[in-house]
Amino acid sequence: MDVALARSWVTAIATAVTEQADYLTQLDSAIGDADHGVNLNRGFTAVVAALDTADPRTVGDVFVKTGTTLVSKVGGAAGPLYGTAFRAIGKALPAEGSTVDAAELGAALRAGLAAVQKLGAAVPGDKTIVDAYGPAVAAFEKAADDGLPAAARAAAEAAAEGMRATTGLHARKGRASYLGPRSVGHQDPGATSTWLIFQALADVT
Repeated sequence: MDVALARSWVTAIATAVTEQADYLTQLDSAIGDADHGVNLNRGFTAVVAALDTADPRTVGDVFVKTGTTLVSKVGGAAGPLYGTAFRAIGKALPAEGSTVDAAELGAALRAGLAAVQKLGAAVPGDKTIVDAYGPAVAAFEKAADDGLPAAARAAAEAAAEGMRATTGLHARKGRASYLGPRSVGHQDPGATSTWLIFQALADVT
């Protein structure tokens, strides 16, 4: 991955979020504050604008800028969580050099997951973005030796499976946890947007 591909990934995320904003908000209206799609759309629109005026030297710079912008522009839980993830991804990548390989990106994605779990205190099964992010990273790492396109496809497929599995989970973190058993039967909006992020990576590689 080079800087241009990193930019393309973020742009693809923004496009996917814009296209699916109403769906994300619909999911969030069932078990959350009904603002997930609106907030993410605002955030990634701001990210694209910020990157348009930036001159990142490295792939890591692209993701740090993405994360910083999300933290500053997105309300609710999504901004801090996704912003923290992208900042951690960027900081985990090499500070020098114009490209990163699949193994390096996989390790950085793992660092992003750790940052999300530290901030949100969520574990697999809590019905959060972790339920899609965790399997995605594991699948990416497993397929990294086959190259970035293969790893990205594997991650997107695993994220989709994790997303769908949240429907049967009882939420233990976030706004959805207030519903208790009534959260069962609803797909988690955060896991859904996590899948969109990994699917966007698969689409551009």
